[in-house]
Amino acid sequence: MRTLRFLVAGILVCLCSFATAADRPTVGVVEFKNETNAYWFSGGVGWDLANMLTNELVGTGVFRVVERSMLESVLAEQNLAASGRAAASGDAQIGKLASAPYLIMGTVTSFEGGTKSTGGGIRIKGFSIGGKKTEAYLAIDLRVVDSTTGIVEYVRTVEGRSGGSGVSVGYSEAGFGGTLATESNTPVGKAIRAAVIEATDYLACVMYYQDECMDDYYGKDRRRRSRTKDAIDLD
Repeated sequence: MRTLRFLVAGILVCLCSFATAADRPTVGVVEFKNETNAYWFSGGVGWDLANMLTNELVGTGVFRVVERSMLESVLAEQNLAASGRAAASGDAQIGKLASAPYLIMGTVTSFEGGTKSTGGGIRIKGFSIGGKKTEAYLAIDLRVVDSTTGIVEYVRTVEGRSGGSGVSVGYSEAGFGGTLATESNTPVGKAIRAAVIEATDYLACVMYYQDECMDDYYGKDRRRRSRTKDAIDLD
């Protein structure tokens, strides 16, 4: 009898595991867009951000994410734009992507980054050496689109903030921002990572867990809206 109970328990565990795997949403992350003058957004940074989000989503263990190469191939086949417009056939669908029922789209809508002197700096022939404090802020508009109907299922603005201080060395006449990889250890890179992680946590909450975390995000969104209203003059 005891052996039978262990056997039944093992079968139930297996069944629960399969059910959990089946419940995981399958998504595709498309190339990020940019609506700012962020110096670091150039070249393939849109796909770099998509890849960062893909890695974080896979790391949660609650998403199945379609490989980028497969997604690009299907999107090209369906003649889809990353904006999620209707298919060329003119019907309500944007394409039946069986491999990715949901498309996650991100647009960088706000970026602020600045360096403030903390004093004690010196300047020699174009080079500056001194104490600096650098801060960065990033906002990304997220949309989750049903790839069959074209309906936007979820939407949210996520934010990332970071700051750092210390001795910095730079050349004031270079005028280059570098690639996203060069920002990995800077306040800008940290703000990007913070925004991507916040996006991941939100998507896991609304697309999988759907528990008390929903209240937390409603509260965050209310505070974000309040900060935005306080920053502008409204009649």
